[in-house]
Amino acid sequence: MQPSRLSDLVALVAGLVAVVATFVWAADSDAAAQPLLVLGALLAVSALWSLLGAGGASSWVTAAFGALLLVSPWAFGYDGDLAAAWTAWITGGVTVIVGLWTALQTRSGTPAHA
Repeated sequence: MQPSRLSDLVALVAGLVAVVATFVWAADSDAAAQPLLVLGALLAVSALWSLLGAGGASSWVTAAFGALLLVSPWAFGYDGDLAAAWTAWITGGVTVIVGLWTALQTRSGTPAHA
């Protein structure tokens, strides 16, 4: 599997998890619901767009969406809502790691082994 495909699949799953979490455990918290929903949807849509072969976001953009998701509990003040915050931290962190790994592998021309 190509590194960019792996990155897109991880971003798609992470985005969907963030969107679903909005309705599962962030429904009571307005501060958590909007960032999880918006950033999760952006992540999922850009990954799906790329998986469908329409270009989509680069791995750098995917990593940036992940970074925004990672810092959103502090930025939007829902770090006290542990379920929503941990969802953002985990999905954002995984997306950042995989996005940067793929971007650096693609940039260096070294084939990534997954």
